[in-house]
Amino acid sequence: MCEHCGTKVSGNGYTNHCPQCLYSKHVDINPGDRASDCGGLMEPIDVEIKNGSYVLVQRCQKCGFIRKNKLQDGDNFNAVLDISRNKVNLLKK
Repeated sequence: MCEHCGTKVSGNGYTNHCPQCLYSKHVDINPGDRASDCGGLMEPIDVEIKNGSYVLVQRCQKCGFIRKNKLQDGDNFNAVLDISRNKVNLLKK
């Protein structure tokens, strides 16, 4: 269950974030190791394009840790567009 939006999230072993709101939980230091005891919410703050794929940039709201993750099929693309719009609006200020 996503702690940010409440969506039921079922993983496939590679699932890192909620497909609806794109938030995740800071539980890893390196992908999949579950070595972080922070537990903060990882907020989606940016979207990049790398080798033709969308990459989500998240920042932990508790400790500031930054992580990048590939977007997956089934992720809410409207949320991706919202992140991009918010970034553009911040740059205009």
